[in-house]
Amino acid sequence: MKVILSRKGFDSANGGILSPIIDNRIMLSFPIPAKDEKKDLIRYEELICDGIGLDKILHDLGYDSKKNSEYCHLDPDLVSNRRRESVKDWCPAFGQINQAAGYLKNCEVDEGDLFLFFGNFRHVIKNDAGVYQYVKKRSDDNDAYYGRPIQAIWGYLQVGKVVCNPEEIRKLKWHPHSCDERNKESNNTIYLAKDKLTFAPEMPGCGIFDYDKKRVLTMEGKAKATWKYEDAYQWNNLVNTTRKNSAKKGEGIYYSGIWQEIVLADNETTVAWAKSMF
Repeated sequence: MKVILSRKGFDSANGGILSPIIDNRIMLSFPIPAKDEKKDLIRYEELICDGIGLDKILHDLGYDSKKNSEYCHLDPDLVSNRRRESVKDWCPAFGQINQAAGYLKNCEVDEGDLFLFFGNFRHVIKNDAGVYQYVKKRSDDNDAYYGRPIQAIWGYLQVGKVVCNPEEIRKLKWHPHSCDERNKESNNTIYLAKDKLTFAPEMPGCGIFDYDKKRVLTMEGKAKATWKYEDAYQWNNLVNTTRKNSAKKGEGIYYSGIWQEIVLADNETTVAWAKSMF
């Protein structure tokens, strides 16, 4: 089983704010703003988390819909209750295209492989006025992550089927990669989830995690993109990439540049670490 670390959700270039960890439990990865509303026809106000509209949470946390967009790119789409209204024939899926899709294809990502989605987060509470706000770091708090920007794993999808045929993709009408513009690209790909995890059949084949420190990638006391040491995602356990750890010696792991996925080698080290996230 290959494991793919996939960066998804808001960042400084897409959305401009941090996704929230609500009440120290709920991880809400904000889907990035639509860059072309013709391709991404769903508004933030059409999406909910725990019964609350994403547009409300976004507004409270400082998202500028005029500068960005009221529409979003809902991908990966992992839970059926994210939309206010149900979609006929919906199933969980993740799409990729262009260079990122080419990388996954070259790494031979296929049925049974596991995506672990991570992103930028910060703890959030709802104040007495009912407004969501980021938590401030307290000097007397022993939790090194509470109130600070972090990168953490928030969701997963074990691949059940890889869909590359444009006609098959077009049938998944609810998914943003089914639109004509994206379907013209030769490497437009959608990954559908297994019904159940092969290594934990009591669990669904995809989903969203609750917050847990074990899923935090960020090294304590460092900037969010500097990760803790783990043999599973050390540079010499990555597949088909020239990325090197550019952090200073003894200061964690940092893979610089703009990238969406890194594929971890199919070995016992990778699998054992991935299973520990569940």
